[in-house]
Parts: sequence; C-alpha cells; structure tokens
Amino acid sequence: MTTLPGQSTVPHARLCSMDGPSEHPELWAFLESLHCGEILAGTVAAIERFGVFVGLDDGPDHFVFPGVGLITIPELSWRRFEAASDIVEVGQRVSCEFLQFDAWNLEARLSLRATQPDPFQAFADRNPVGEKLHGQVTKLVPFGAFVQVADGIEGLVHLRELAWTPVEAPSDVVQVGDEVTVVSTEIDRERRRLALSRRQGSPDLQ
Repeated sequence: MTTLPGQSTVPHARLCSMDGPSEHPELWAFLESLHCGEILAGTVAAIERFGVFVGLDDGPDHFVFPGVGLITIPELSWRRFEAASDIVEVGQRVSCEFLQFDAWNLEARLSLRATQPDPFQAFADRNPVGEKLHGQVTKLVPFGAFVQVADGIEGLVHLRELAWTPVEAPSDVVQVGDEVTVVSTEIDRERRRLALSRRQGSPDLQ
C-alpha cells in the first residue's frame, strides 16, 4: 500500500476493549470530561480515507492513533469535495465541535463543519420557494439533472420538470455545463435538499 505524505498507515479498527478506564486512565478521564457542543482546538495529525485525525491541544496522546480526535469525512465541510486533503492539510490548526466520546476506540468524534455557517440555510433565508434562479448543470442522472445555483448549493431538476413536453433522458434537453434558468419548488432545510424546475423558469420551453 502506497502512503501519501501526511497519511498514516494505522488502520482505524476497533482496537480497545470495553473493560473500562483502567488501561488508559488519563485518556479515558479526558474524553469523559468533554461535553457535546464544546469547541476543541488542535492540529491535523494525519489524513485517512475515512477521516482526519486531530491532535488536541488539551488532550493526551492516543496510544495507537495519530491523534485523539477524529473528524469523519461527512463532518469536514458543508460543501461537496473530492478528498479530505481538499479541506485540510497535515499541520493545519483547526477548531472543531465535540460530538461524542467513542468509548470503543477511545477517541473524540469531532465536527469541523459544525463550526462554520451552513451555506444551505443561508441560501434558504435569502431565496424563498418560487424564486427564479440562474445556474449551471453539474451532473446528469437517470431521473433528472443537478444544477448549481449558488456557491456550494445544488438542486435537482426532476425529469418531469426539465421541459413542458415529456423527456426520456436529461441529455435530450441539457448537458453538463449548460447555463439554465430555474425556479425553486421546494426547500427542505432539515435534509438540505433543493428541488428546482427548469420548465417553470422558462415557460417557452418545448
């Protein structure tokens, strides 16, 4: 296995027993003292395919992992990205929100994105349902097309909403990279989903 610079070769497996705090009392005591929502500072210690290890400033070293804190991939950013290295780099200082104490791996589960404004909620505040938006087609799927209408904000135009006449495949009417006008038809804040209509955005479409 090839290891990239800044990456660790330590597999993230279940390494600790459930015997309690007797084997690693200092680490256990530190993790038990943390509270959900608490902001913790540290340094990115290693980047793995499943997440990012963080050495916490006020915490002891982990007995196996490169850091006592772990940010899983979904908790790195609100925005879409290809790799964890697109968001952070080894040696970078970060402030994260504490989510939970993983008693099996003896680590602190952290969230970097929780310390940042959610761009979807900000978008929803500014753009009510029914708003006409301009965007770019980013992806075609069998049931429709995804359109980016703001930085980091994508919505789905369902197949039936691509044109006024029936469409068998999205590629019949749009291609990736096309600039389109759409109307927002539903904003689901909880699931962070945006539904769009191209036909409502352009009544003259065939």
